[in-house]
Amino acid sequence: MFKRKIKIGIAFGGGGTRGFSHLGAIKAFEEFGIKFDYVAGTSVGSLVGAFYAAGYSYKQMYDIVKEVKEKDIRKNIIPFTPSKIDGLGEIIIQNLGDINIEDLPTPFSAIAVDIKSTKEICISKGNLAKAVMGSCAVPGVFQPVLFDDMILCDGGLQNTIPADIPRYFDCDYVVSIDVNKSRTYGTESTKTLDVLFCSIRILMKSNAIRGYVNSDIIIAPETKRFKSTKTDGRDDMIEEGYKAAIDAMPSIIELFKRRKRRKKKPNNPDIVFLK
Repeated sequence: MFKRKIKIGIAFGGGGTRGFSHLGAIKAFEEFGIKFDYVAGTSVGSLVGAFYAAGYSYKQMYDIVKEVKEKDIRKNIIPFTPSKIDGLGEIIIQNLGDINIEDLPTPFSAIAVDIKSTKEICISKGNLAKAVMGSCAVPGVFQPVLFDDMILCDGGLQNTIPADIPRYFDCDYVVSIDVNKSRTYGTESTKTLDVLFCSIRILMKSNAIRGYVNSDIIIAPETKRFKSTKTDGRDDMIEEGYKAAIDAMPSIIELFKRRKRRKKKPNNPDIVFLK
């Protein structure tokens, strides 16, 4: 009896501009001829994941990001007012076309949250630009995105490292990239805002644990010294992603040599799948 080749997925995590580290990991994958069967992404990870699923190389992605300025994405910057996220959609359409997710050569899912139902939404069909815009719509920074009858916000609200998603689509193993591993740190202050922000960081850590549990290999670049809201240090972030992926490469290569398949899939009734 013919045994089907195992499938290995890649999950690109969220983390704002620390997502530049994803490009470094992609550069390492290319050098070793690593290609994944399924791509999932949350927030900035969905943006990188969309281009990766479209077959874009590290160099092609780098050539795009080095020209992009904050004003290209946040076009109506008014203090304390969320911006439209249309600029991000324009970047996708200009480079990949006004296409649907189904048109991508590698299967892809973008993770968002519908604030009407509070459900996690796994978008595997429909307009690519809108799906990524919804996945990246950080509350308070960007306005929510209308998608069908849903109101989408950043997928990181519920699934910042979407390692479980490729498993729902028959992947046996998953490699994940966490570009924000320093998300949690404490405070000695009892001031209201300091306690509030610390509490949010603790919630973010709990969210990320789900990604770690569902990953076979985690690539976690050192990004603590970079701000997740600034592009300063872009090339250094890429280098950190590259180094972390190279360090993990022996384990990744070993994963690709496996023939034994995983049989058990995750089960989360709170996820809505658009496929």
